[in-house]
Amino acid sequence: MKVLACLLNWRTADMTAGALDLLIPQLRELGSARVMVVDNDSQDGSFDRLATHVAARGYGDVAEVVASGRNGGFGFGNNVALRSGLRAADPPEYFYLLNSDAFMRKGALRALVGYADAHPRVGVAGSTVLTLEGVPQTSAFRFPSALSELERMVSTRPVSWALKRSIVPLPIPKATTTDVDWVAGASMLLRRDMLEQIGLFDEAFFLYYEETDLCLRAKRAGWQVAYVREGEVEHEGGASTGVTSSFVVAKPMPTYLFASRRHYFLKNHGRATLWRANAAHLVGGAVYRLRTRLGRRDDQRPREWLDGVIYNLRNP
Repeated sequence: MKVLACLLNWRTADMTAGALDLLIPQLRELGSARVMVVDNDSQDGSFDRLATHVAARGYGDVAEVVASGRNGGFGFGNNVALRSGLRAADPPEYFYLLNSDAFMRKGALRALVGYADAHPRVGVAGSTVLTLEGVPQTSAFRFPSALSELERMVSTRPVSWALKRSIVPLPIPKATTTDVDWVAGASMLLRRDMLEQIGLFDEAFFLYYEETDLCLRAKRAGWQVAYVREGEVEHEGGASTGVTSSFVVAKPMPTYLFASRRHYFLKNHGRATLWRANAAHLVGGAVYRLRTRLGRRDDQRPREWLDGVIYNLRNP
């Protein structure tokens, strides 16, 4: 098998069906490819609705719908498909992960596979991610650090300029495929040989940082992570979580976001770096809040800072 795709669903059956409708022709174009639609214990009838959709559209030759058994998060749900593919008699050369709120443009999958075929040390290939209106979104990144936490929380031009080499979101490449630290998990191709070497997603991450951790392990093992300009998908974002760039500031941030951040730093860099990152979060956010009190900027994220400080103090 060339590609086994995983389309993860949690309470977004109609959206998942739409993403599947765009994925199926690209799988059939490759020839030796299939998709596993994994319902992450939605408990809202999603499994039956998606199974009916697959049967009604005649996708049974390339698609199956499976139940994960419990909602263990993004990594857990995708690992259901990854483990199945690795155990298969004919394991795929690549796994392709697609979010239920990501919609492929024509030729996107072939672009990812073609680039990976031409570059055998590429373990992860990520797509160009666009809004539904076609505007490029940030989908290529640097690894986070204590300095990146400070830059993000202070959020002022002088600090950002001084720490420009630590800013996590990379400038959006205009027309160039390039190596990066990590790519967005909304649309990413994973080489089977790499997964057999470094392992699957760390299921201690419920949501957020799991693809960052996977790419870090890949890079440490000598694999490349590529942002493939030609592999375009349109992404709605936040469909399952409700956490978007316009997240209501008065609403508490989900605890799993801070838990994933803590696990990432502690696992990959140790407790001292975690403490430095927490200190940067506290100080940087305090500076940001002070500037809002002085009327120099709008206060757009009070709960992120406050909730993060409380979580970090409770979980040192």
